Amino acid sequence: MIIRYERNGKVKHGWMVEADHKVRVIEGDIYKIQSAKPIMTGLELSLDDITVKAPSEPSKVVCIGVNYRDHAEEMGIELPKEPLMFLKPSTTVVGPNEPIVYPKLTENLHYEGELAVVIKKEAKKVKAEDADDYILGVTCAIDVTARDLQMSDGQWTRAKSFDTFCPLGPAIAAKLDYQNLRIVTRVNGEVRQDSNTNQMVFTIPQIVEAVSAVMTLLPGDVILTGTPPGVGELKPGDEISVSIEGIGTLCTHVIVEE
Repeated sequence: MIIRYERNGKVKHGWMVEADHKVRVIEGDIYKIQSAKPIMTGLELSLDDITVKAPSEPSKVVCIGVNYRDHAEEMGIELPKEPLMFLKPSTTVVGPNEPIVYPKLTENLHYEGELAVVIKKEAKKVKAEDADDYILGVTCAIDVTARDLQMSDGQWTRAKSFDTFCPLGPAIAAKLDYQNLRIVTRVNGEVRQDSNTNQMVFTIPQIVEAVSAVMTLLPGDVILTGTPPGVGELKPGDEISVSIEGIGTLCTHVIVEE
């Protein structure tokens, strides 16, 4: 499990050893695996001595809409014939326990728990059968949406793009079979979404092929792969978590914009 953390003003990557709550320090760039393999040092740090950050710093976040069969059924709409894409800017990304800020411009804030894919090397016009060669791993995400702005604008840029609208973490799970993972979203401890990635309309390899046919994906870029049924409203003070089998739990909370 790869994490990104801050200690003494420096941000590095490490390998999380969950059994003993330790992090093994990684020296070097994890995205240069093809040319200069990062070094796993012998240094171990306690999780209590570091601040866990968002596991990636993407140049962009690509999102896929209506990609769970049970979610489409819930909404009473037809399944898309090809992946529906939209973007979040890099400034939406925050890490575990960094708050979601409820903007003054909206009165209807919604959560969408999702599985996120992290790209490890430049990807352009990648075929689905080769997609795994371009994937570093997967992590948990929350696609936050100002639903009233989404409806009034008729397109999604403003509604999806406020700062803090893309919590990621806590870690990147590498070499995980992402096709059959339970995904659960809780708000204030109550289960709101409970599904499985086997409900995806388009598989992750198909999504990587579709996205990379349109735009070049860069190392560290993130793809959000859609949300299950049960999306709903967030209020100031709410605590929200997304748990995905084999990855862990991303936790955060909602605060009012100052």
